[in-house]
Amino acid sequence: MKTIDFWFSIGSTYTYLSVSRISKIEDEHQVSFVWYPFSVRKLMMEMNNIPFTPPEKKVKSDYMWRDISRRAKNYNLNPKIPAPYPLKNFDLANQIAVYGINEGWCERYVKLTYKYWFENGIEAGSEECIDKISKDMKFNPNDLTEKASSNAIIEKYEAQTDKARELGIFGSPSFISKSEIFWGDDRLEDAIKW
Repeated sequence: MKTIDFWFSIGSTYTYLSVSRISKIEDEHQVSFVWYPFSVRKLMMEMNNIPFTPPEKKVKSDYMWRDISRRAKNYNLNPKIPAPYPLKNFDLANQIAVYGINEGWCERYVKLTYKYWFENGIEAGSEECIDKISKDMKFNPNDLTEKASSNAIIEKYEAQTDKARELGIFGSPSFISKSEIFWGDDRLEDAIKW
């Protein structure tokens, strides 16, 4: 079975599309993905690339939401567009994913997070979202937040971000297949073919 590295940041809007269809892709193409959460926000800030939020980027922002809506329809997804954006608790949402890697439930957490965020309008990383996910996954939300905010998890999150930078990753979602980087949900199938 082929293995592809899946580098993602909760907070990336297009990552919703990949996360929502990744299980189906695995089954159809006999491929598995290794999940790597990182801070795309940090890398984008280093590149002076502030996406979509300033008023002067409204045309681009409007296009992004329309594009996601069109692509979602092709995948039989039903997001409520626009979703809350940008995230206020971006790092916490991703630190929980890092903690989930250690515990074996990262993939489930990320899928639930995107479902609540894009399909229910509940901002990822918010107290409400963490409470709902904790209930679904039978976690104590305070314990989850505390463990995800520990120095060890923050250091691992920063190390993953450093590794992403070293690999040449600059956006989310990114896929690495045989040392080649494929950026964007629309490049997922290309990564598999490679």
